[in-house]
Amino acid sequence: MNNTISYKGYNGSVEFSEADGVFYGKVQGIKSLISYEGKDAKELLYDFHEAVDSYLKVCDSKGVEPEKAYKGSFNVRISPELHQKAALYAIRRNMSLNKVVEESLKKML
Repeated sequence: MNNTISYKGYNGSVEFSEADGVFYGKVQGIKSLISYEGKDAKELLYDFHEAVDSYLKVCDSKGVEPEKAYKGSFNVRISPELHQKAALYAIRRNMSLNKVVEESLKKML
């Protein structure tokens, strides 16, 4: 089972509560809380779409730009030793540390 769903550029989690007998989730990668639930996959997907559409309508009515996930910047916490190795690697190759991380992620993913 895939644990993510997508709609209009937003990605949501898929979880299951055994105690409540429902699927639920929230939109990932933004600060606003957009949650949804359903008794089955079809209902969960419908509620996810409704939640995203509602969020976009509220933003539009308030004249606010909707948040976009994955803007291209994030903080990474690593050990000081690994940070030093990465920084020295970048310096020796006349690269930015950002470029080292970007290239490493491209290779990994």
